[in-house]
Amino acid sequence: MSLEVAGIKNPGRVYLNPSPAELVEHAIRRGEAQLSDTGALVAETGKLTGRSPKDRFFVRHGKSAGKIDWGARNQPFELEKFDALYDRVREHLEGKELFVIDGYIGADPQYRIKLRVVAEYAWHALFAQQLFRRPPRKELEDFEPEFVSLSSPTFVAVPERDGTRTETFVGIDLERELVLIVGSGYAGEIKKSIFTSGNYLFPEEGAAGMHCSANVDEDDKVALFFGLSGTGKTTLSADPSRRLIGDDEHGWSDNGVFNFEGGCYAKCINLSKEKEPQIFDAIRFGSVIENVIIDPVTREPDFKDDSLTENTRVAYPLEFIANFVPEGRAGHASTVVFLTADAFGVLPPISRLSPAATMYHFLSGFTSKLAGTEAGLGDEPEPSFSTCFGAPFLPLNPSVYAQMLRDRIEKHGASVYLVNTGWTGGPFGVGERMDLAHTRAIVNAATSGALDEVETRRHPIFNVDVPVACPGVPGEVLDARGTWSNPAEYDAQARELARMFAKNFEQYRSSVPTSVAEAGPSAD
Repeated sequence: MSLEVAGIKNPGRVYLNPSPAELVEHAIRRGEAQLSDTGALVAETGKLTGRSPKDRFFVRHGKSAGKIDWGARNQPFELEKFDALYDRVREHLEGKELFVIDGYIGADPQYRIKLRVVAEYAWHALFAQQLFRRPPRKELEDFEPEFVSLSSPTFVAVPERDGTRTETFVGIDLERELVLIVGSGYAGEIKKSIFTSGNYLFPEEGAAGMHCSANVDEDDKVALFFGLSGTGKTTLSADPSRRLIGDDEHGWSDNGVFNFEGGCYAKCINLSKEKEPQIFDAIRFGSVIENVIIDPVTREPDFKDDSLTENTRVAYPLEFIANFVPEGRAGHASTVVFLTADAFGVLPPISRLSPAATMYHFLSGFTSKLAGTEAGLGDEPEPSFSTCFGAPFLPLNPSVYAQMLRDRIEKHGASVYLVNTGWTGGPFGVGERMDLAHTRAIVNAATSGALDEVETRRHPIFNVDVPVACPGVPGEVLDARGTWSNPAEYDAQARELARMFAKNFEQYRSSVPTSVAEAGPSAD
């Protein structure tokens, strides 16, 4: 077939939209991966086991140059340098086997981008096939992509020649709708570069782009879960009592909430059937496991082994979850949950947020980055403020996403909660991670409306309303201060975090109403 759309003149054999079984066969034939005892494909990503955000750039030209929120997270790359690098990559791929997957992002037919992924690795193609939305085979016969992603892990960039920061480069050209990924075997770069592009394109059409998971109950009440990697978006949205819309990227339009994706990309460090049965059972033939050590004889994965990385992952199609929503969309959200993994161990397990506090915490996006999710992170969690709970994936100014979310929450009367899935009883290394059973009970109470009329107490430092009771959760668990052996140490640590919030929010203070600026924590 012709790969003219990707600009590769003389490729080797090209496999267009092969089945998952074919891709598994190719990956094993090429020595890229092995099979686990459940039939899942197991691959290693090489030296990079997480995203490389400092190596992600946007090509600066056209109308997008005036709309992108340039800065440390949205770095510019000159058009001439990008074109020269793109030419070198295409030349590098000549004569090589290539695997091409066609699909789209956006479950709402009104908001949909046709996508073609050209991959050097067969297992990357399987990853893309399972993560993006899959058109019926008939639609693939005359498929015309609008967006193209080209991935070549074996091409090593030369900074002095190519103008890159390192040998790894992720370049997004929003004008020509191209993505170029080189020097990284981490499949998450394929996923995130495309969804980052969606977070530019969909708001242009009137749909809010959101880094969140979503599910819906039997009464069609939709819940959204915002949060960065490691905060529990995938785990908490995969709830046997609710139907899964999606686990990571969504839009919210006048039609309702819709999934960008066709699959899930879950962390699986310490995964167990007891605690996360839906994710555990999704690991079967057609799934892709990354950086998990398997027994050389039994091929059984050891999900506790973090010798390669703590950021072990599994990718699987949504239909591997028993109670998923095939349409990938539902009505408007009635509950919004902000998830944070507080490594200081001082935020309450759950807080109800006022409209002003909602905007404060959405713009703040506090969490703790967990080991392995990004290149360069150490062994301990690092406190981080990531605006809109997804700054690395937002090309536009945060105010665009905040305004769109606020308008939709207000219009549809959604309740908003801040849930701490991090530590309790002390900071990381002293306290313990929140019990998952308690967190599930908290989330169930929030999404079911069981907390709507519960009495709350205002936290004197964090300025949020903390429920005094929650079904299925011991009362002492809800009192973050009471879980510490030394209350004075709790107060000191809480005030320190409050000062961090205030310092971070200075960048937004002049552009938000006074009520929002005053809705945050206070160390006084």
